[in-house]
Amino acid sequence: MTTRIKKAVITAAGWGTRFLPATKSQPKEMLPLLNKPLIQYSVEEAIGCGVDLVVIVTSLGKRSMEDYFDHAFELEHFLDQHGKAKLAEEVRRLSNMVDICYVRQKEQLGLGHAVLTAKNVVGNEPFILFLPDDIFPEGATTLKKMIDICQRYEASVLAVKEVPEDVVDRYGVIKPRKVEQRIYQAMELVEKPDRKEAPSRLAIMGRYVLTPDIFAALEVTRPGRGQEIQLTDGLQRLAHERAVYAYEFEGERYDAGTLQTWLEATIALALKDPELGPSLRKYLASIL
Repeated sequence: MTTRIKKAVITAAGWGTRFLPATKSQPKEMLPLLNKPLIQYSVEEAIGCGVDLVVIVTSLGKRSMEDYFDHAFELEHFLDQHGKAKLAEEVRRLSNMVDICYVRQKEQLGLGHAVLTAKNVVGNEPFILFLPDDIFPEGATTLKKMIDICQRYEASVLAVKEVPEDVVDRYGVIKPRKVEQRIYQAMELVEKPDRKEAPSRLAIMGRYVLTPDIFAALEVTRPGRGQEIQLTDGLQRLAHERAVYAYEFEGERYDAGTLQTWLEATIALALKDPELGPSLRKYLASIL
């Protein structure tokens, strides 16, 4: 398989309950991480991989995401008229970055169901899947390696990272069989296993390169943990029929899925920012 991957799917249909009440009227994916909303990181990462179409899976109350990536003629005109051409260009860029379409997950039935919602748009071709809570500063580099693995093995590929045993029950986890350096065949996939029963400490992070046969697997996957259709369970079913691979990526990954980790990601990225970092470092030193 050497076909270029043209489509990316971003799941953004959850209620964002960990951030209530802030997410009562604002999607979690629109919460800022520095000066960009969370979802923009995934969109830009997808663009860095050369995709033509980004499919965002949304739900009721998520209209602000559509508005964010649309033209804002009045705002652009206002900024131009007030000598803020650089800001105007940045706002204009948001609507011209890539083609984006939206599909709705009409019921909260789990991540696997959200992915299945995009089936008719994705069609019979491989695609990249993003979970926008996971921020990969060098994500396009990681995904390009995963795409290469997908093409060489003609199989789905998951991003994995070794995590401490005390947090392994927060993730989907694989039982690995080493194939190459940092590349494994996932012999078993378990969603949020008990710590003592986890098949390894290689946890699945929020980046996937999936072949279209994942849809058929998800269509016959029964609700699992939390009475939801879990993507991990669908991948486990797929792994019984054909090989599924995992890439142990290098580099940083930040979790913005809880208030605590969102704050940590904000601080970590701000400290690395050449404009914000020096003054923030001084401020933190003054209060610690």
